[in-house]
Amino acid sequence: MLDDLRNSSFMDEEEQPQEQGEVARKRPLRRSKGSFLGMTAPQRFVLVLLMFFMVCLLGSFTLILSEKIVLPFI
Repeated sequence: MLDDLRNSSFMDEEEQPQEQGEVARKRPLRRSKGSFLGMTAPQRFVLVLLMFFMVCLLGSFTLILSEKIVLPFI
C-alpha cells in the first residue's frame, strides 16, 4: 500500500513540470489595465472611502471607550 503511494507521488512529480509548461503555453500573457480584483477605478475609490470612514469611526469609538477623550455633553 505504501509502495503504491510512493510510486504515485513520484509519478505526479515527474508529470507536473510538463503539465505546467503546457498550461503556460496555452494561456496568453494578459496585461492588467489597472484593475485590482476586477474592480474599476471608481469602485476602488468607493471601497477605500468606506474603509477610511470605518477606521475613523472605530478609532473614535475606541478613544471614547478608553476614556482618552470625553464628549462635552456627557
